[in-house]
Amino acid sequence: MRIALTHNLRLSDSEEEAEFDTRQTVDALASAIERLGHRVERIEVSGPASRTVARLEAYGPDLIFNTAEGRRGRFREAFFPALFDELGMPYTGSDAYALTVTLDKQLTKLVLAQHGVATPRWQYVEDPRFLQTRALRYPVIVKPNFEGSSKGITQDSVVEDPLRLHEVVSAALRKYPAGLLVEEFITGRDVTVPYLEKAAPERGGVLQPVEYVIDAALAGERRHAIYDFDLKTKLEKAVSVRAPAKLLRAQRERIQEQAATVFRALGIRDLGRIDFRVGEDGQVYFLEINALPSLEPGAGIYVAALLEGLHTDAVLGSVIQSAVERCNIAEPPSRRGKPRRAERLKVGFAFNVKRVTPDLAGEQDVEAEYDSPKTLQAIREAITSYGHEVVDLEATSDLPIQLASTPVDVVFNIAEGFKGRNRESQVPALLELLDIPYTGSDPAALSVSLDKALAKRMVRTHGILTPGYLVMQTGKERLPKELGFPLIVKPVAEGTSKGVTKKSVVRDEAELRDVAREMIGKYRQAALAEEYINGREFTVGLLGERRPRVLPPMEIVFLDEADPTPIYSFEMKQDWSDQIRYEVPARLTERELDRLEKAARECFAALGCRDVARIDFRMDADGRIFFIETNPLPGLAPGWSDLVLIAQAAGIDYRGLIGEILSFAIRRYQERERERERARRAQLAASRDAATGASGQEKAEA
Repeated sequence: MRIALTHNLRLSDSEEEAEFDTRQTVDALASAIERLGHRVERIEVSGPASRTVARLEAYGPDLIFNTAEGRRGRFREAFFPALFDELGMPYTGSDAYALTVTLDKQLTKLVLAQHGVATPRWQYVEDPRFLQTRALRYPVIVKPNFEGSSKGITQDSVVEDPLRLHEVVSAALRKYPAGLLVEEFITGRDVTVPYLEKAAPERGGVLQPVEYVIDAALAGERRHAIYDFDLKTKLEKAVSVRAPAKLLRAQRERIQEQAATVFRALGIRDLGRIDFRVGEDGQVYFLEINALPSLEPGAGIYVAALLEGLHTDAVLGSVIQSAVERCNIAEPPSRRGKPRRAERLKVGFAFNVKRVTPDLAGEQDVEAEYDSPKTLQAIREAITSYGHEVVDLEATSDLPIQLASTPVDVVFNIAEGFKGRNRESQVPALLELLDIPYTGSDPAALSVSLDKALAKRMVRTHGILTPGYLVMQTGKERLPKELGFPLIVKPVAEGTSKGVTKKSVVRDEAELRDVAREMIGKYRQAALAEEYINGREFTVGLLGERRPRVLPPMEIVFLDEADPTPIYSFEMKQDWSDQIRYEVPARLTERELDRLEKAARECFAALGCRDVARIDFRMDADGRIFFIETNPLPGLAPGWSDLVLIAQAAGIDYRGLIGEILSFAIRRYQERERERERARRAQLAASRDAATGASGQEKAEA
């Protein structure tokens, strides 16, 4: 089967991403599913939902293996299953309703109370003014009502003194304003019961209880025996899973009976996990349920499954089998709800091939922006791996004839064009004339972005900072008084840092005019002289359309500390190993990251970019962010180009990056085909109506 593995990738150790999957977990899941004989497409769901839809529609999976948590809100876990339902695509795990109920701890308790499931007494709090400090027995534990993975739970969450409760609740609400659960703390042991619907049939999928054992030597001194956030994230080596849990026979039977009731009452499907607390008095209390349990290596569900004779691959196979049977995936493709299988498309591949290797000094750089045969082959292989046929379309003067003789469905465009400051727009303009969907930005955005001065004027109108600059057509222009040295001089309409060398940084007027005249003569275009911003340099990749996803910023770290005005020169881009270091994700404060991401989105929108772009910025000592330039046709050399390295840091492998860029064009192709079909049907209906009217008139005349 074709399986899409939907997930949120954890890129940091922040609490916000605690429920996301690490790259190790995603790799392990994908490898296991492939060993089971399926074809897997990894789809990271962060960013606009339209991006996820485009990827899914382009891939056309038979089944979605879903581990996506969503990013925000009280219904975040339900968002993607609801989206999959709307798309008519089968998926693993519980539906949106069950995920909504189970993420809400209070609502879960209210539902289960009607089924006789014992749970500690609690109070739900959204406003500290309504906290009833004497309503519960102490100690109590304060936890976020709409969080998992022990988020918000620390040793200080257990409150023994009623006088402290108001303070703890107020502090917690500031961080988790959606609401808190104040619950009587049961002294005892945590026991977990995993669930695999197609395993342990004699118990209805309820696996044997396991328990978490905390190594005091590794965990350090702890006031309360709770599996808190630190143990889950920083001290995970101090926790091991004991299987089966040490329980009396009556306790085990009670826990499994209660677990079966919970899974059934809440409508949990395929897999899940329940946390119980066994008190010192032997009583069993339900704490919470996770309908999207962790599948990281070593998770409790795997340990419990081993007791049933199931190894890791078999656990995932059981989840897939359960979903396949539930969704009747074996039925004919015409059945309702069957996902649309991605068509085998004829994908034109528009490019310019690099036949002359540029020298490091930049003297021979005429083909520097073109792509090497190795890069072209890597892109071809990535496209064909999705089941499509690739048709080479080298961007020469014969391209119009080739397109007329070899029709294609969509075009993957990386062509730089022929010549002139509009060269990057030439191939897209031709494709628009022929009504062929293609990847990347339209001709207008490509023309504006290639002209650095025009791009600067555009972003300035949107309130985005950019260094002061002057366009020099001859080198004799009068210098504005407000333009201060040092300046950096570069061709106004070139990419790949062509023309940007060590001598591009000028410190006085004479030097500026000499460099500008030389550059104008060599590149036969105007030179751009802009103020040099002394600070950190970043490049930011974006994927998407109207609301693009911003990938982790990359910082270009200059290694020569003796150079007061370092620049990301042509030489460095060709041979960067000993002069610069790429740091991705860049080390930024949360505020700096937010401002950089916002600036990237605003520039993307201001310039009218689409599908993919890479934008360069400088940040000065005051933290101000300056737009330098944008590249809506970024390099895609495997393991080398900036965007490829950035994507890798975001958990997108090379094949996935090419597939994601292609998916946007495929979506536009599908929209065009649907529009053509609607027009055809309307024309047929009009023809039938005309024929019926004519027939009626003939009868009346007779």
